[in-house]
Amino acid sequence: MDVSPLALSRAGTARHIRSLLDALETEPLEVRRYSFGGSSRLVVPARDLGWYLAALPRRARRDGVKVLHCPTQRAPTRSRVPLVVTFHDLAVLRHPDAFNRWTRTYSRRMLPRVARAATRLIAVSEFTRRELEELLDVPPEKVRVIPNAVGEPFTAEGEAAAGDYVLAVSTLEPRKNLPRLVEGHRRAGLNGLPLLVAGAVGWGDVRVGGEGVRLLGEVSDDELARLYRGARAVAYVSLYEGFGLPVLEAMACGAPVVAAREGALAEVSGGAAVLVDPLDPDAIASGLVEAIDRRDELRPLGLARARVFDWHRVARETVEVYREGAA
Repeated sequence: MDVSPLALSRAGTARHIRSLLDALETEPLEVRRYSFGGSSRLVVPARDLGWYLAALPRRARRDGVKVLHCPTQRAPTRSRVPLVVTFHDLAVLRHPDAFNRWTRTYSRRMLPRVARAATRLIAVSEFTRRELEELLDVPPEKVRVIPNAVGEPFTAEGEAAAGDYVLAVSTLEPRKNLPRLVEGHRRAGLNGLPLLVAGAVGWGDVRVGGEGVRLLGEVSDDELARLYRGARAVAYVSLYEGFGLPVLEAMACGAPVVAAREGALAEVSGGAAVLVDPLDPDAIASGLVEAIDRRDELRPLGLARARVFDWHRVARETVEVYREGAA
């Protein structure tokens, strides 16, 4: 498995990789980890071109591995070893203006070739599966849908952060729609409840702030779980998501959730969240008020929904895809 993304991010895709690796330890296979090191964004072009297009497939073949799994869509465009690639979303093709020039250019040219090179593709939602078929013309029989999951420390049992607040969990980047969330929070009033924003600075020069808004920056998983448990509501109104892991984490911690009805968020929340139009700050404001008012109703719905998503099930289904790819 290529674990290079772990050097660049602690966000959703990194959590996916770490959790999958942990769950695969209970499965009857050996996992060899490959990585192109370095956390600087300056290494990205070298990684995308030199590592994925040449070094990684060559090393996998030299080592005699039976399947090469790239758990993000950064992957080889040719591989003599059977290749499995996980696609989390196709936001870069749907909303290219929300990404930097390198990512836009790389993705437009390489993602179709990656999809053709792979023996099997894993989509993290039915929504992403449909995007693969529509945008990359992938045949349906090539795709397997295996959702993300949630586990420790994201449980309802445990310490909750003190105080009353609304929480948003997101990298600061354009498609996360944070300025509209801030405006929706302002319009909602909420008797002075502050909006806390947890997440790393991303790209696109996204700035959020103002009265009643506090940036927490990147926090540990344990602290994030505390924040989820203590929140009066958690808001995730991204313009496009292939899954939306914070929605699942928040529900697993017992928090009522406000989510955009776009992308995969309705699919993931499964009727256990308040869905809103992410382009309308008034709709976001109403959703925040509704989620807080319906907290006692939404909490058990969210907990039940989160229990459906289990990492050990993800691992078993992923191994089955490996077997298909190697056959």
